Amino acid sequence: MRSGLARLLLLTLSAASLRAAAPRVLAVDVDGMIHPVTVEILSRAIQQAKQENAAVLLVRLNTPGGLMDAMRESIEKIVAAPMPVVTFVAPSGARAASAGFFILEAGDVAAMAPGTNTGAAHPVMMGGEMDAVMKQKVENDAAASLRSIVTKRGRNSQVAEKAIRESQSFTDKEAVESRLIELVASDDRDLLEKLDGREVTRLDGSRTVLHTHGAAIEVYERNLREKIMSGISDPNMALILLVLGALGIYVEFTSPGLIVPGILGAIMALLGLSALSVLPINWLGAALLLLAFALFILEAKFAAHGVLGAGGALSMVLGAVMLIDSPTPEMRIHLSTAIALALPFSLITMGLLTLVVRARRNKVVTGSQGMIGEIGTAITPLAPDGKILVRGEYWNATAPALIAAGGSVRVVAINQLKLTVEPIPPPNGAST
Repeated sequence: MRSGLARLLLLTLSAASLRAAAPRVLAVDVDGMIHPVTVEILSRAIQQAKQENAAVLLVRLNTPGGLMDAMRESIEKIVAAPMPVVTFVAPSGARAASAGFFILEAGDVAAMAPGTNTGAAHPVMMGGEMDAVMKQKVENDAAASLRSIVTKRGRNSQVAEKAIRESQSFTDKEAVESRLIELVASDDRDLLEKLDGREVTRLDGSRTVLHTHGAAIEVYERNLREKIMSGISDPNMALILLVLGALGIYVEFTSPGLIVPGILGAIMALLGLSALSVLPINWLGAALLLLAFALFILEAKFAAHGVLGAGGALSMVLGAVMLIDSPTPEMRIHLSTAIALALPFSLITMGLLTLVVRARRNKVVTGSQGMIGEIGTAITPLAPDGKILVRGEYWNATAPALIAAGGSVRVVAINQLKLTVEPIPPPNGAST
């Protein structure tokens, strides 16, 4: 019995030792647009992998591309990472296009899942067309940057350069046959099994043998800031936040004291502006949005029978669609989003403005000015001073002519607590 317990204890200790000795792999997802938040996510993931002594950092890609500056910073983080970085286009159906292709090639090992694609990395200038000389400069710069990485990784630089100069795209099979990537794997576990025992050469010339058999995969968890910024980095979401924020602030200004619309509006407006600040803004689109607000205000002030309001709605739709100047569809504001925002916002804004303008034109009914024009009854004869009853209250009053008790009077002025009144002739025209 003692020998059995000893064997059981030995097996338990051995299993615990194996679990403790199992290599760790940290997986981080780079999905959606590549922007400054992507750089922050990669930077923190690399720091976490270093602290946890991870054998490999696995970067899972599913992106249509993004901003070139953010792409270059992401590549700098990857090539300077203290541990091997494996870039993996996954799951099936994913892509690593445009800037994503550069990040894929930056990995010490590049891999793709079946049914994925990559490439189409021709650089496009935000904000307009490039002239021939500038276009050639940008292409040559991007091509040289890619060649320097691909050559160091031992991949096919000539084929990789076609993704820039000819905007070619590659399936997973074409990529591995052209030596743009090293592996095709069905999922993370399959990839790690195929990586086990592979020797990789880092950009600094050092060599590392990967031990990934049975590795424990830990997924990088984004912090609250990264989750929020990633969520609102979509231009459509940023525009929605900005418009709702502007509406909330307007409601607070027109109805002071509500507090909640003002607070929520300010928060949403700031979040929307922070998201738009990292995107390429077309100033013509921004000017059209300002024109839309001006037309809404004019519609409330002038009897234009809805013409100015309709112009404001059209201006808002055009401004929203043109606000983000990007050749990538994922970085532009959808027409459906612009229409869905412009029409309700136009109606709400014009309705609120109309109510405000009408309220300002209405007769004052509170305070001392609210007494002007009120009808009262003389309690005592006014000769010229006496007392009258107005709004159920007794007031000292004076009249320019004699008014008998019981006569109807109209308030024409107020001086501190004394009213000046005039007589109201009876309906039959008889004298009082």
